[in-house]
Amino acid sequence: MVIVNVQAQLSEEQPAAGSLPFGVTPSITLTTDPYLSFTPNPIGVGQPLLVNIWVHPPMHVQRHFVQAFVVTITDPEGNEDVIGPMDSYQGDVSAWFEYPVDQVGTWKVKFDFLGMYFPAGYYVNGEVYDSPTTALGVNSVYLESAYYTPASTPEVELEVQEDIVYSWPPVELPTDYWTRPVHPTNREWWSILGYFPSTGIVGWEGPYWPANTNKYMSDYDFIPFVQAPNTAHVMWKRQFMIAGLLGGQAGQISLTSPELPGGKFPAFLGTRVGFPHIIYAGRAYEIYEKPGAGSTKQTYWQCYDLRTGEVFWERPLAPGESEPQFIEFASSVEQVPGATARVGRTVYLVAITGGRLIKWDPWTGTIDTNVTGPPASLSGHTLYGYPYVLSVQNLGGGNYRLINWTIENNAGERIITNDPVQPAVDDFNARVKGNITWPFRSLGACDFESMIAVYTAGISSPGTGVSIGQSIMAASLITGELLWETTTDISTGLETFFSSGMNIADHGKYAARMQNGQWYCWDLDSGNIVWKSESSGWPWGVFAAYQSQSAYGLIYSMDYVGVHAINWTNGNIEWTFKAPTPYEYETPYQGYYSWHSSGMVADGKLFTFTCEHTPSQPLTRGWRLFCINATTGEGIWNITLGEGEASARNFQGAIVDGYLVHTNEYDGYMYVFGKGQSGTTVAAPDVAVPKGTAITIKGTVLDQSPAQPGTPCVSKESMTTQMEYLHMQQPIDGIKGDAIITGVPVTLTAVDSDDNWIDIGTVTTDGYYGAFGLAWTPSEEGTYKIIASFEGDDSYGSSGAATFVTVGPAPAPAVPIEPEPTEPEPTEPEPTEPEPTEPEPTEPEPTEPEPTEPEPTEPEPTEPTEAPFITTEVAIIAAVVIASIIGIASFWALRKRK
Repeated sequence: MVIVNVQAQLSEEQPAAGSLPFGVTPSITLTTDPYLSFTPNPIGVGQPLLVNIWVHPPMHVQRHFVQAFVVTITDPEGNEDVIGPMDSYQGDVSAWFEYPVDQVGTWKVKFDFLGMYFPAGYYVNGEVYDSPTTALGVNSVYLESAYYTPASTPEVELEVQEDIVYSWPPVELPTDYWTRPVHPTNREWWSILGYFPSTGIVGWEGPYWPANTNKYMSDYDFIPFVQAPNTAHVMWKRQFMIAGLLGGQAGQISLTSPELPGGKFPAFLGTRVGFPHIIYAGRAYEIYEKPGAGSTKQTYWQCYDLRTGEVFWERPLAPGESEPQFIEFASSVEQVPGATARVGRTVYLVAITGGRLIKWDPWTGTIDTNVTGPPASLSGHTLYGYPYVLSVQNLGGGNYRLINWTIENNAGERIITNDPVQPAVDDFNARVKGNITWPFRSLGACDFESMIAVYTAGISSPGTGVSIGQSIMAASLITGELLWETTTDISTGLETFFSSGMNIADHGKYAARMQNGQWYCWDLDSGNIVWKSESSGWPWGVFAAYQSQSAYGLIYSMDYVGVHAINWTNGNIEWTFKAPTPYEYETPYQGYYSWHSSGMVADGKLFTFTCEHTPSQPLTRGWRLFCINATTGEGIWNITLGEGEASARNFQGAIVDGYLVHTNEYDGYMYVFGKGQSGTTVAAPDVAVPKGTAITIKGTVLDQSPAQPGTPCVSKESMTTQMEYLHMQQPIDGIKGDAIITGVPVTLTAVDSDDNWIDIGTVTTDGYYGAFGLAWTPSEEGTYKIIASFEGDDSYGSSGAATFVTVGPAPAPAVPIEPEPTEPEPTEPEPTEPEPTEPEPTEPEPTEPEPTEPEPTEPEPTEPTEAPFITTEVAIIAAVVIASIIGIASFWALRKRK
C-alpha cells in the first residue's frame, strides 16, 4: 500500500488514561505489570531521591502513556504527596523524577498505573491522525486499538537518616602532567577541558565561570575552561619560517615578517600564521605551505598532537577548500521525546566561506557536510550562541537586514525518527530563523547579554582629511531598533578613536580608547557617558595597540607606556605593568619597552608581548612575551620573543589544556610552552655494606620533554634562563650575568624489610647537571628499598625511581694482635768488654775489699728494629716542599684545561 504524505487532521478520539471507555471493544487487551525503583535507600535527609517507574509490556515507539502514572509518597507522619499523573517516554513506557526528602524516619512509596486505552489510527509521537501524515517530518504508523489494564505496586519502605549517603567521590582537578583523552570517571575535569578558538560560543553559568565575566565570549580574546602555563618551560618547538639575523651583505638586518621571502603563507590566513587555529581534544589543526612541494605552491592541512608535535595526518587542501574556523558541538537528536539523558554531541570543524557551510570530521579531516551557506550579500558571520549565527545582508541603497540562522544539519528542528543520522539541509532559506531590519552595514561591537550592538564611524573634516570626532550608535539585536546616537566633541579634534580594535561592548557598557590615551565609556541603554579614565601616561601613552581584551571585570589596554587594566565599573586604572630595558639606550621610550601588541586572557592570566608598530632594523633587543596575573598585574613569567609589525596586530598563538602555542619571529620558531614530563633515577652501592657505614645515594632528575630531553630539570625561578640558553642562544648567566641556575627538590625515603618508612631527607638537584647525592647511614641490618621522588611543579610532571641496598653485620670489635718481638729474649747483655768469669772461690782476705762500680755498657742492637730517626723540624720542612710541588702541578693542569 502506498501512503500519500499529506498534512492529515488529528483524530477526534485520542488516547485516554483510566478505565476502558463504555461500549468499546479493543482489538487487544493487555495485562500490565508495574515496576517501581528508588535510590539510594537509605538516604540522607535533604538529599534528592531518584524514582524510576515503568510498565511491562512495552509498546510501539509512536505510542506512550499519557497522564497515566501516579506515585504516592508518604512521610513518617502519614502525610501523602501525590506526584502525577504524568506521561511516560515513548516505546519503553518509563518515567523518572527526583524527590527531596526532608524528614528522618521511615517513608513509603507506591506506584499506580491508571490504565490506558489507545484507539485505532495513524500514530506520530503518541498522537492519532485520521489519515497518513508526515507530521514533524516523521511518517505515521497505523496501529489498531489496544487497552492496557490498570495495576499498582505495593508500598515500599524508604529509610531516611541524618547522615548523608555519599555518591562517587569527586575527583580533584589535575596538578600533575596529564594527557587527552580524559577518562569519563574524572567528570569534574570538564571545567578545564576547553578548546580553541572559543570566541562567539555561549558560556556556562555556574561555579566555574569567572566572576565579572560575560557568559557570551564575543570578541573579548578570552578563553574560559582552560589551564594556562605558569612558567616559560618549552614543551616542543618547530620552525615555521626562515628568520634571524641575516649577516653577510645584509649586515645586521633581521628577517621577521611572514610577508617577506621565506615566510609567505596563504592570503586567506591573513597575519595569523605559523600556529594552529583550531585545537580540539588535544589535537591541533594547522594550514601551511609544504616546503619542497614542487614549483606550484601546495597548501596542506595537518593534524598533530598538541603535547608532542607528533603528526597524526595531513593532506592537501582541495581546490577551493578553506581552513575550518571554529568547532561545533552538535546536539544529537532524542530517540524518544524527553530522553535527554541519551543525547550526546557530534563534533565538527566548521567554516562559513564562499557561500558554503562546510563541516569536517576532526578524526579524519574528511568533509562531512558541504551545503549551501549564506550568499555573498551576507557578511560578518558571528556564531554568538550555538547553533545560531548572525549575518548582515546588504540590500543596497543603504538598506540592511540582520539575519539569524542556524548551522545545525537539521536546521534546528528536533526531528524524531528511527534513524539517528539527520540529513543536512541544502537550502539556506530553511536555516533562517530571524530576519529584521538593521540600521548598520556591519554587526558592530556586541554585548550579547544586553543584546545591544554598537556601530561607530569617524567624523572627518575637509580641512584635515582625517577624523576629528566620532559618531556612536546603538541598536537592539532583537528588534533592530536604533536605541540612541551620540557624537564626541568635534571642536578640538582630540576626541577620536585610536583604533577600531580598541573599542568593546561588555557589562551593559561600551568603551573605546581615544587618541589622547583616555578610555571613554557609554551606557548601552541610554547612551550617556558613564566614565572617562585617566590618560595612561605622557608622552608615550598616546600611542597604543590595535586590540584590547575584556575579562574579570577589566579592560586590558596596551600602549607605549605599558599594559593597563581598566575597571569596567568606574574607569579606574587598577594596575599598570611596564617592561624596563636592561640598557637605557636600547629604546627611545625613556627606559622602557613599548607594547604595540595584542593579548589573550585565560586561567586568570594575560599573555602579551612587547613590540613596535614599525620595527627598526636591526630589530630591538630584549622584546619578550609576558605572562601577567590578570587581576593584580603581577608578572608571572617572561621569555625572549619578537614579533614583526603584521604579527603584532593579532595574537599569534592559542591557549588550551595548560599550553600556550606562540610564534617567535626572532628565530622563526613556533614554541609550545607548558608542563612536560620528568624522569628520575636513583642508585646506591651494589654490594652489601656493613651496618654503621655511611653510603651515598645519588641520581638525576631530567627533563623528558621533546624540546630538550635529557637536560636538567630546573626551578621555576631558573626556567627562563634555562630555556633561553637551550633554545635562543642566550647566556646561561642571564643578560647581566646575575642569573643562577638552581635545581628541583628530591625526597629520599628508605623502606626496611618490615615495611617501616624512614625519611632520609630532601636534597636539591644541581641545576646545571640535574644530579643529586646525599649521604645516609643505615641503622639496622637488612635490605632497604630506596625511593627518590620528585613531586613535580608548574613546569614538570612528577616522577620517581627506586633501588635497593643491603646492610650486613657490623664488623667485630678489633682484638689487639701482639706484634712479633723485635728484641731478643731477655738475657744477660753481652759485655762489650771481655766477658767476666766467676773467680775461683777463695778464702777472703781478712780485710774488706774496696767497692768498685762496673762500667755501664749498652747492649748490641738487634737486626733491624727501629726506623731512622727524623726530627720534627725536618719533617715539617719535607711536608712543605712536597705540598708546593703538588700545588704547582695542579696549577699547570688547570691551565691546560682552560
